[in-house]
Amino acid sequence: MTKTNQTEARLLTPEELAILVKHFRELRQWSQEQLGEISGLSVRTIQRVEKGQPSDLDTRRALARAFEFEDIDGLNKPYAFPTEEEQKAEKEKFDRENITLTALPLTTGQQLAGLVAMHSMDLTTPAFELPREAAEQFAEMTDYFRDYRDCADMYSERDKFEIYDDMQRHIDALLNLGVSLRYATRKISIKSAMPDAKPFPASVLYVVAFPLGKEPSEFATAREARIGW
Repeated sequence: MTKTNQTEARLLTPEELAILVKHFRELRQWSQEQLGEISGLSVRTIQRVEKGQPSDLDTRRALARAFEFEDIDGLNKPYAFPTEEEQKAEKEKFDRENITLTALPLTTGQQLAGLVAMHSMDLTTPAFELPREAAEQFAEMTDYFRDYRDCADMYSERDKFEIYDDMQRHIDALLNLGVSLRYATRKISIKSAMPDAKPFPASVLYVVAFPLGKEPSEFATAREARIGW
């Protein structure tokens, strides 16, 4: 029997291309002018593409080169788009395998220090490609608060103010570079790979970097993760 609800390959519509181009550009924190300079296209052409107006093969190739596609015809090829049934099945699978957490603003050094001290482990990651300076600042902040967690109970309440100030400097430096922080917390049960080992509880702090002004209210993480030891 022939299936009537099959995924068929087709070219991107101008509207779909507009969404992709704007997403790739904002992911890199480029303005339309910067994308124009990098691609060799005029700003007016970039604006037309992002408004969902038709574009030719050379324009799409120039955009693919600017976004460093391995295949310069990556925006000119047919793609197989999922049907409604496939999308529903994929969402159900995603919900089974992941948990959605509320993303809360992380704005002060004292707040970060308190969160670090209260949680036994962390998962710290950028949600987009950070420029080099921001990536280094983010890494320095992560190293700093992990070092603090290892010896937080050794600090007097007075000495902690210096820690708060240092963490605040990292947060402010990231903000000046267009990076905003969000956090979430979660209680988990860790199971060792050792035979007959009993699971033990742990608390996880998630610290995620987002483009300033584009922070989500939620983000997802895997329900289960394997830790090898």
